Amino acid sequence: MINDIIKLAREAGAKIMEIYATDFEVYTKDDKSPLTEADQAANAIICAGLQELTPNIPILSEENKTIDYADRKDWTQMWVVDPIDGTKEFIKKNGEFTVNIALVERGIPIAGVVYAPAIDDLYWADETGAYKNGDKLPLTTNNTPEKALTIVASRSHMSQETQDYVDSLKAGTESIELTSVGSSLKLCYVAEGKADQYPRLAPTMEWDTAAAHAVALQAGKEVLDFKTRKPLQYNKENLLNPWFLVK
Repeated sequence: MINDIIKLAREAGAKIMEIYATDFEVYTKDDKSPLTEADQAANAIICAGLQELTPNIPILSEENKTIDYADRKDWTQMWVVDPIDGTKEFIKKNGEFTVNIALVERGIPIAGVVYAPAIDDLYWADETGAYKNGDKLPLTTNNTPEKALTIVASRSHMSQETQDYVDSLKAGTESIELTSVGSSLKLCYVAEGKADQYPRLAPTMEWDTAAAHAVALQAGKEVLDFKTRKPLQYNKENLLNPWFLVK
């Protein structure tokens, strides 16, 4: 089934890139976050495709109407979709946005596809492992973290708390390189070994992380609640993620 999901992500990505090349309109949603016609068009492609593939698995998407917890608390499986993660990056036209599609089972992402159409990078994961453009992850491993650490942080949401955490790591290593990138690519950077850690001490929603979480998990990485150090869970009553750490 993962190949069907990859195909859907690529279809959505092609539509997004059509709109990316135009002078598209930007709207503001009720929560003050931006929305474009590309978000809506990609969402329609993905949701229609998923309904055809798996009519019995419900879909939770950023661009669909919010589903009450009373209606979804007994779901054992669900699709979690963000048609464009990094809409701000899309609007800035810097290429750092992704299509995210995840299959979540009993609160754990078990498969996921993250596609960055502007740079044509494709990450995916299922029970066979995690991959980037066909190569098994991780691509590299840092065997000397006491000498150097690479930390990836948000392009648009760098917080003081994140900076404080990065500063706290200086006691255990000789040098720290801080790199920034938009969207769920940050989790994928840790999955592939391009970064050692991704601390997210700022708000995210379940659809922002689920697909890349699956990639990170299958690449042997951990995605942990920053405070409790327990694995991040999905289909919570409140779909807002706690602060988390990918390592």
